[in-house]
Amino acid sequence: MKQILNELIDHRSLTKETARQVLVDLATGKFNPSQTTAFMTVYMMRSVTIDELQGFRDAMLELCIPARFDAPVMDVCGTGGDGKNTFNISTLSSFVVAAAGQPVAKHGNYGVSSACGSSNVLEFFGYKFTNDVDELRRSLDRANICFMHAPLFHPAMKNVAPIRKELGVKTFFNMLGPMVNPAFPTRQLVGVFSLELARQYGYLYQNTDKDFVILHSLDGYDEISLTGAFKYFFNRGEQLLEPADIGMPQLKYQDIKGGETVEESASIFMHILEGKGTTAQNAAVITNAGMALYAGHQSGGLQSALVKAKEALESGKALECFKKLVNS
Repeated sequence: MKQILNELIDHRSLTKETARQVLVDLATGKFNPSQTTAFMTVYMMRSVTIDELQGFRDAMLELCIPARFDAPVMDVCGTGGDGKNTFNISTLSSFVVAAAGQPVAKHGNYGVSSACGSSNVLEFFGYKFTNDVDELRRSLDRANICFMHAPLFHPAMKNVAPIRKELGVKTFFNMLGPMVNPAFPTRQLVGVFSLELARQYGYLYQNTDKDFVILHSLDGYDEISLTGAFKYFFNRGEQLLEPADIGMPQLKYQDIKGGETVEESASIFMHILEGKGTTAQNAAVITNAGMALYAGHQSGGLQSALVKAKEALESGKALECFKKLVNS
């Protein structure tokens, strides 16, 4: 590790294979906590390269417990780490997408740089995490959605988890999260915290067989915040849109602010699912869910996908999916 750190401190980057091997060694406890912290800290101060990102991704997928499904599953998630503390937009969007007929294999974790991640909110409602693939298949059959709590599928990361928690800020593991879904989804909506990372993701995903949309709101959100323009990269190119371009209102940060605690976040979550959300909250969820549906069926057009998302939320079908998942 000393040699690797010296190379990085000298502003050199790692090859794809070196990055893969370093992460394997790091995950399997070869390095001490101080070395691990130093390595993670480097990437808070400089950008990760395409080769490094690919190498880190390959290592994580190599080490994970896979969960393969017959259905063409989709993941809907953000990297986190945007520091905005919005309500759980991507988690809510996942239930809307499932209710609209697209099977979802949601990959998530506890919040690291936010008050409440997807795992926090589902655990609050009594959901029991599992890496039993047969049980996850039953969830998909019953609710059209299953949830995979990342630590159960990436056990090698147990050496890193305490350090991430103590640091409490985004690290390159935030960048990796959406890329290392153990279900290997063929369809994916990913929100990222910077435009540079969106471009890198777009480049990497172009070289896969996934149907995808990678998006970033230009004022810093890892989702479509509707607070300004957003850019997205997809199988056929890239596009820059304003909320008005898709018939959505322009929102302010206060409109989509999350709770300060898990309890507050869970309350907002249920209000929206139960049809008691504000117009602004509903718009944010419908837009992100619509973009996810579009990612999986790009030939149908974005407006059609937004209509399907609106119906899935407002009809109560998304709430039914949630109940079927959590109360099973």
